[in-house]
Amino acid sequence: MPDVTVFRNVLRNGFDQTDLPWVPWAEPGRVGVEYVVLWGPDPAEDEDSASLLLRFPPGAHGDFHEHLGHELMLVLDGTLDHSDGRRFHRGDLVVEEPGTRHQMSSADAGGDLAVLRGAGATSA
Repeated sequence: MPDVTVFRNVLRNGFDQTDLPWVPWAEPGRVGVEYVVLWGPDPAEDEDSASLLLRFPPGAHGDFHEHLGHELMLVLDGTLDHSDGRRFHRGDLVVEEPGTRHQMSSADAGGDLAVLRGAGATSA
């Protein structure tokens, strides 16, 4: 039987993220972003989607990039700032189409769930 992982109350104040296996995102252009992989691409199964929990401490940002497939972002905590000037708040669900170019950051800390189809992205 496949494993099932449950993260309870992720939209409630007090979601405890301290016990998750956070990893610093060490790529050029990414500053301070940490992530937890929920699932990743599996070429052996012809699976090209990925799901990550992302954490943006104050001042953290991703690189400017273009997505090859759809991206869904659910803001779980704080705020996230989009390079087009929009600010997303806890509870906002953002769906971007293939070809979307952006950089995400947070001036005051934020966290989100990101689900990517065609998980690859190209730096722009």
